[in-house]
Amino acid sequence: MKKKYTQYGCGLSAPIEWKNFDVSPTLRLQKLPIIGSLLKKQLNTVFQSNVIYGDIIKGLPIKDNSCDGLYCSHTLEHLSLKDFRTALKNSYKILKKGGIFRCIVPDLEFAARLYIKELGNGENSASINFLNNTLLGIKVRPRGVMNFVSSFFGNSHHLWMWDHKSLSQELARAGFTNIRKANFGDSEEAMFKYVEDVDRFKNSVAIQCNK
Repeated sequence: MKKKYTQYGCGLSAPIEWKNFDVSPTLRLQKLPIIGSLLKKQLNTVFQSNVIYGDIIKGLPIKDNSCDGLYCSHTLEHLSLKDFRTALKNSYKILKKGGIFRCIVPDLEFAARLYIKELGNGENSASINFLNNTLLGIKVRPRGVMNFVSSFFGNSHHLWMWDHKSLSQELARAGFTNIRKANFGDSEEAMFKYVEDVDRFKNSVAIQCNK
C-alpha cells in the first residue's frame, strides 16, 4: 500500500509527493471559476493547483490512522491556545501508529533572550524589536470594514508563542511519543526532504515525534 504524507499550512510550498492543505481565504477565492481567474491576475503569487483548502482545527478530510508522515511549518503559532490543542488532537488522529509528525514554530526563548540582551546593552528600542520579531504587537489598528476584514482573515499575527519545553509538553499531552529536537534533514523518513526548508529552522523550535 502506498504511504500517505500530509502537510497543513503549506502556503506556497506544495510538493506533488505530499497532500497539501491550507486555510487561507485567498485559496478559497482562487478556486472559484470566475473570481479565481480575476484574482490570479491581480496577485504576484498564487497557490499551486494541488493545494487543497483544509482547516486542521475543524479537521482535515483525511481518514483517521492513515498518514505515515505529517508536517507543519510556522503554522501553529497563528492559533489561539485552545485551537492549537485542537490542532494537535486532530494531527494525532490522522497519523498511523508509529507515524512521524514534524512541526516548526518560531522560538519564543530565542526572541526573549535577544530582548534581554538588547535591554542589557541599553537598546532603547528593545521592546519594539521584540514585538516586531515575535509578531505579537499591532502597529496600526485596522479602520474601516475592508481593512478589518483583511486583517482578520490575513492571520499574519502570532497568537501564541512556544519554546522547546512548552511545545514538547503539549505534544506529550496530546499523546505523542519519542519527542525530540529536530534539525533540518535529520529525519529517518526521506519524504520530509520535499517539504522542509533550511531557512524555516533558523531561530525556531523544530520537533519530531511519533504517534
